[in-house]
Amino acid sequence: MVILQILGLIALGVGSFFSIMGIVGIFRFPDVYTRLHATGKVSTLGLISLMIGSGLLEPSQGLKLMALTIFLLISAPVASHAISLAAYRQGVPLHNSVRDDLKDKPPVSS
Repeated sequence: MVILQILGLIALGVGSFFSIMGIVGIFRFPDVYTRLHATGKVSTLGLISLMIGSGLLEPSQGLKLMALTIFLLISAPVASHAISLAAYRQGVPLHNSVRDDLKDKPPVSS
């Protein structure tokens, strides 16, 4: 029992670390597109580690945490893609060091 608690606390620590680093990235990165990269790390590495830690500390909630994790793994990339596509179509500029592969292609109607 003590080993599960230690592993759970380690997973919570890892999840908290990635969440804090993602928040720092949101403030430090220069444009919407690179900020979405930071939020992607928070939603995958941070939240999944937090869910694993919570599941190890409270095994009776494991099924709910697993369902929530699967939902996050499905919905977070879709949301990030939708935000980046909307920003690109609105003409939000890319950072100077980023190559725009879609600049010369005609827009696709939706």
